[in-house]
Amino acid sequence: MTTLYSFGIGIGTKNSNGQWLEVFYPSPILRPSQDLSSIITSEFGDNNEDIEPTKAQLDALESALAATGYDDFAELIRSLKTTNHNVVAVVLLQDSAPTSVPQAYLKLHLLSHRLVKPHHTNISGIFGVLKNIAWTNIGPIDLNELPERLLAARKTGDVIQVDCVDKFPKMVDYIVPSGIRIADTSRVRLGAYVGEGTTVMHEGFINFNAGTEGPNMIEGRVSAGVFCGAGSDIGGGASIMGTLSGGGKEIISLGKKCLLGANAGVGISLGNDCVIEAGLYITSGTVVTLLDDQKVATGTCKAKALSGQSNLLFRRNSINGAVQCLTNKTAIELNDELHSSN
Repeated sequence: MTTLYSFGIGIGTKNSNGQWLEVFYPSPILRPSQDLSSIITSEFGDNNEDIEPTKAQLDALESALAATGYDDFAELIRSLKTTNHNVVAVVLLQDSAPTSVPQAYLKLHLLSHRLVKPHHTNISGIFGVLKNIAWTNIGPIDLNELPERLLAARKTGDVIQVDCVDKFPKMVDYIVPSGIRIADTSRVRLGAYVGEGTTVMHEGFINFNAGTEGPNMIEGRVSAGVFCGAGSDIGGGASIMGTLSGGGKEIISLGKKCLLGANAGVGISLGNDCVIEAGLYITSGTVVTLLDDQKVATGTCKAKALSGQSNLLFRRNSINGAVQCLTNKTAIELNDELHSSN
């Protein structure tokens, strides 16, 4: 029997040429049970493909779901049957790279719904699949059609506000995960994994296929591909080098209870309980002086040799400017009240 990797059914937007711009999936499913997979594939087949279901297919799917106890899912199908907008179902037999806009949006929804963590679903080539879109107060608009739409709105006394031009929308227009705070919602993209108890302040940023285990304080930048362990604090103006910001294919992660001081940065992975002092940027090629417990220099190495190790404190010598590394004896603690999910 076939067991699917993922399934999503939702409502999307097309341009005037019938090309998909985006899709909203209210309840994406990761690895549905064998029974549910059988119901889905009996109506839509078992290939990686996008289907624009007919009313008859939706009727049959709703009946099959209701008859087997999937009442919530059946209610979703019943709701989608009442819309005049574009409905699409995506069946993914395996975790392959997305080849269409509906498939790409399903993968991004899986991440932001916390169904998969960054790097645990294949989104290879997603930039080439997604279209650059004008995200406006009346919804997404194809860039080629924007001038005409702007003029048409003005002629009726209306104004279209263009919030941004991007391939990725902001996450909260699609999903608001439980127990989080985001001061400026435009700074968290769809496809971000934002763990319970995470606070993203006004200048904080979380890219797609990146995120936080939660709870975390994010006042700096969590670049694409980066994942931060529970209790880690990214200070104001701090930056973590990701796969799209000079890190190449190197996957950067922070362990639990790490601290990046204000305006600091890191281009290597950190284990648990690590600190980088304010204003210090550590790249893989940074030459680091190693200090023992008596703070005596014992040698030097490039920072990449320390990647992934725990209980490290990186600082800059205020006299000679040398970057030093010693054992971190002070673990950070986040404010429990500030990061409560209530």
